[in-house]
Amino acid sequence: MKASEFRNLTTDELNQKVAGFKEELFNLRFQLATGQLDNPTRISVVRKEIARAKTVLRQRELGISS
Repeated sequence: MKASEFRNLTTDELNQKVAGFKEELFNLRFQLATGQLDNPTRISVVRKEIARAKTVLRQRELGISS
């Protein structure tokens, strides 16, 4: 998702997305540790998705509109 797509979501939806991404990241790290991970680049993609969502949340807290 792009940051503009995150901006179209409500704050509750964004928090749910972040929680889902964190759970996915946990599972990916677990698969990496056990040697079952097929696509290791997915870890960095999920981390960036979390960062994008948290950035939009923080912008809303500060009242910044882009």
